[in-house]
Amino acid sequence: MQDIRDILFRDIEAQKFRAVLIAERDGILSGVDEAVKTAQELGVEWNSDCREGDRLFAGRIFAELIAVPKQLAMAEERIIGTLSKTSGIATSARRAVELADGELEIVSGSWKKMPPCIKNMVRLAITTGGASFRICEPPMLYMDKNFITMLGSVKSALFSASEMTNVTKIVQIRGLHPSVEVETREALAGGASILMVDTGNLDDVDVCQRVLADMKMREHVRVAFAGNVKIADIPSLGKRGIDKLCIGKEIVDAPLLDMKLNVVGVLEQ
Repeated sequence: MQDIRDILFRDIEAQKFRAVLIAERDGILSGVDEAVKTAQELGVEWNSDCREGDRLFAGRIFAELIAVPKQLAMAEERIIGTLSKTSGIATSARRAVELADGELEIVSGSWKKMPPCIKNMVRLAITTGGASFRICEPPMLYMDKNFITMLGSVKSALFSASEMTNVTKIVQIRGLHPSVEVETREALAGGASILMVDTGNLDDVDVCQRVLADMKMREHVRVAFAGNVKIADIPSLGKRGIDKLCIGKEIVDAPLLDMKLNVVGVLEQ
């Protein structure tokens, strides 16, 4: 099937035009390298002083494109698609980090739920916004609820990993085997360094904190919290003794940072 753009632009197919990219709201730019790569693949000349992580302002031009009509039509689809979602994620991540104000670390591990083809871009956007996409740096061992269920208990799960001495051990606390208090005690006894209270219930964080205090381990073990956490709740959560706050959907599923491509004139020959 013939591309309809070849018909529409046949009389001006060799004429170059200038277009600009404009953000429609304030935000954080992410996906620049991929956008530049896409422009090169399309044969579009990309001109911009903006870099990954730069702040964009609504209504302001942040890039100029020069190309023939069909290339610009394709650029409107592909380049905006490359930038808008990742910039939306970076913008939400930055908002979360700014609200945390250094009181706790913002983590977003929900990139794992994204389609494989965009996982790397999502991870980049999270870090561009200043958040982390892992609960800690490797080497690490994350004992999630399913590992614990299959192995029988937190105690058994950590015993199975006892030979792994040079990794940070993280235990997901869910209160299923048989309670938050028991899981916390077993995690501490088994050498866990991070406790991920993944219940969305702040009462469970309080239980975890009490156990840490009883076992005199608070200075040595970090507490993470997850479960339908909202960005707007960050200031109050920073006062609960939480070290790491895991936010999924409100970062990874953030709205697009809307952008538009406007053709602004013919390039003089």
